[in-house]
Amino acid sequence: MNPSAISRAPACCALAALICAAAAAHEVRPAYLQIAPAPGGGTAGTEYKVLWKQPLASNRLLPLTPVFPEHCELAAVAVDTVADDALVQRFRLDCAGGLRGGTIVIDGLSRTITDVMLQLTLADGTRLAKLLKPASPAFVVDESAAAPVLDYLALGVEHLLFGFDHILFVLSLLFFLTRPAALAKAVTAFTAAHSTTLAFSALEWVRLPQAPVEAAIALSILFLAVEKLRRTQRSITAEHTWVVAFAFGLLHGFGFAGALADLGLPKDNVLPALLLFNIGVEIGQLALVAVALATIWAVRRTRIEVPRWVVETPLYASGCLAAYWFVSRTAAVVA
Repeated sequence: MNPSAISRAPACCALAALICAAAAAHEVRPAYLQIAPAPGGGTAGTEYKVLWKQPLASNRLLPLTPVFPEHCELAAVAVDTVADDALVQRFRLDCAGGLRGGTIVIDGLSRTITDVMLQLTLADGTRLAKLLKPASPAFVVDESAAAPVLDYLALGVEHLLFGFDHILFVLSLLFFLTRPAALAKAVTAFTAAHSTTLAFSALEWVRLPQAPVEAAIALSILFLAVEKLRRTQRSITAEHTWVVAFAFGLLHGFGFAGALADLGLPKDNVLPALLLFNIGVEIGQLALVAVALATIWAVRRTRIEVPRWVVETPLYASGCLAAYWFVSRTAAVVA
């Protein structure tokens, strides 16, 4: 590595730090609200058990509070636990007359960029579900509302496009690909790999703790940055790009599964929801690759010679950011 490249590294790391702060400030992880009849159902069969799983952003709670119909009262004190970077609350509601016709609102959701997956089971066994968004934070309990299996498609797209570590990995991978055939082979390998581990984890055939997985994903980004900045044609990634894409794709699949686990899968539509979430991830990935390739094409059309340091700056920035993520995530594992 030449001296001028080394002299640019601190500036790139400073840029990465700014990106890191922005990423932490705009982290998008869905919340999950589950309501189901409590065993016994109380004297009138109107008692419900509630699970509220709220993500922590940079160890801080998002300003989200579920608000239930006015005729519902807390029948038990909430129990708070922290698990997998989320605050989990379990409590009971006593809703005289049931929940039909009532309105459930997530207070504060309109001031965020996250979503809330609501899954509701009524006393007669009817299952309803709704993806609550900042633009529509309320849900009127109505039997005509269909389970939002298609919402898992949108969630998959969102998770890829707002998953900064996954974005950096895909973009870093593109630095090693110059031919369309090689690009297609690497993208296919990455897709096949993460689709496999996503399915295995979501169906609970294979489970890995999420915190070490997230740390290893950061390490995969750092690995690609270092490989490319070595400026050698005989690196592992340069010679076997699709193999590296497949190997790390298996790891990233467990990362996607962590987001899906936060949401939960509808018991009566597990496979369709899983398939749509995965398709959503692929749509987001293809959109990202398309934008990157269009940008490269546009730059080449200008016939302007781009200095090497301009090309390498994103690699330094992503490498520094990945190193920060790896250290912070590893510290969280061992703490």
